[in-house]
Amino acid sequence: MDLKGKIVAKKKLASQIYDFTIHHPYISRHAKPGQFVVIRLSEQGERIPLTIAGTDGNSFRMVVKAVGKTTYQLCLLQEGDEIIDIVGPLGKPSEIREYGNVLLIGGGVGIATLMPIAKALKSFQNTVIAVLGGRSKEQVIMLDEFKKIVDEVVVTTDDGSLGIKGVVTDAVGELSSRYKFDQAWAVGPTVMMKFCSMKAKELKIPLLVSLNPIMVDGTGMCGACRVTVGDEIKFACVDGPEFDGTRVDWDELLKRLSQYREEEKVSMELFQKKVGDLSWL
Repeated sequence: MDLKGKIVAKKKLASQIYDFTIHHPYISRHAKPGQFVVIRLSEQGERIPLTIAGTDGNSFRMVVKAVGKTTYQLCLLQEGDEIIDIVGPLGKPSEIREYGNVLLIGGGVGIATLMPIAKALKSFQNTVIAVLGGRSKEQVIMLDEFKKIVDEVVVTTDDGSLGIKGVVTDAVGELSSRYKFDQAWAVGPTVMMKFCSMKAKELKIPLLVSLNPIMVDGTGMCGACRVTVGDEIKFACVDGPEFDGTRVDWDELLKRLSQYREEEKVSMELFQKKVGDLSWL
């Protein structure tokens, strides 16, 4: 199997957020909602997990936010460039079936993860309600796409520039007065997923979260993605990436996510010295 993938399309969705279409027949043929790939940009480069946001023919889609050295490097690539190492699809697929009323909660680039899940859920005749959140109007990506697929979309923004001024859990509370949700997904920043899990527990809504951000190797070999779920230790990459959010030890997970913050900061500073100003990205 060829590990390389060519960028056949690239589109800017928002500041520092890019939508890539990658030619890779194997991944495109086998990928299912909820799964991810792990990429490297060079032989000595770090491995980063990125969720598959959909497939089309021989290509798959991934939406990337530039937050660290490798994601900035990726977002600087152009159509026609190659990614030298792509492994996938990895992780267990989402469990898609007829639930009834389903709530999808997306924040930031986590919104892209929910796109193939939404499409699959609708194919099973579920009523699907989406809550999409961002810091501002610009950061609420793929809104028009969701409007074409799901039954209702509610938008929240921190600054009130679009939809409800507030956070996604504000919208969840209002929607729960109108719908009895049989299943929910929440994908986005870790803090957002933590508070969605607390809200779901309060409202007695079954909730799945995706724990991609903690992964390194993606195959279960490095052990970096250990997470406590209930009274068990799980590996996000091979046991997940989806878990019952109400059983995740979020405080432990947030501590683990911050353990390499200083090294990541130094790496990014060195990269910026090399390439110059990146505020335009």
